[in-house]
Amino acid sequence: MTTHRVVLLRHGESEWNAQRRWQGQGGEGLTARGRSQAALTAAYLARVEPEIVGIVHSDLSRVVQTAEPSLRALEVPVLEEPDWREIDVGTWSGKTHAQVERDEPEAYAAWRSGDDVRLGGGETDGELRSRIAAALETLTIKQPEGTVVVFTHGGPIRVAAAEVMALPGGGHRRLVGVGNCSATVVQRDEDCWRLVAYNERGHLAVEPSDAPHAFEGPHAFEGL
Repeated sequence: MTTHRVVLLRHGESEWNAQRRWQGQGGEGLTARGRSQAALTAAYLARVEPEIVGIVHSDLSRVVQTAEPSLRALEVPVLEEPDWREIDVGTWSGKTHAQVERDEPEAYAAWRSGDDVRLGGGETDGELRSRIAAALETLTIKQPEGTVVVFTHGGPIRVAAAEVMALPGGGHRRLVGVGNCSATVVQRDEDCWRLVAYNERGHLAVEPSDAPHAFEGPHAFEGL
């Protein structure tokens, strides 16, 4: 018996996504394109997910703005949850990859090589994964059984997918980054989580060449 189904939605394109800057827990709001993506996502949820029992969202501005059209369209309980924030990248926030590599070459090289470094003095990937694993479990306590929509960020979605698939530490690096307003679905059947869908973007009608604005590579969190 399915007890909880969670639809993880990444925020729409932000100003810093478009400028290819690290965001972490900083950054600005959505671009016009991001607002359009948010509207398409709200229409998709209203059409395809009629049995939503609740919405949870990060408290960062780009996620709040993404969630707003869905909050208007869906009359369900809403919970703002800071645990679903993006990874804290400390001093890297607001910088391009080239700027980080110039300012902190050793730390940047270690990150590129796959080491679990403390990004800009903020969090490590492992700390993010532990935070998101706990947030998933909290959903099963705070939210009723059924489908819950979580508006969040690329990093949390990738580590959530790695967690439910029981990948080893750093396993999220094997997963492609998720696009803006993409949908990833995880489901808990009794005591077991499983991945149902990953990085679904059909509701956005994107072109094949429409890649997320971010550093491309196996170690990147798309659009930090």
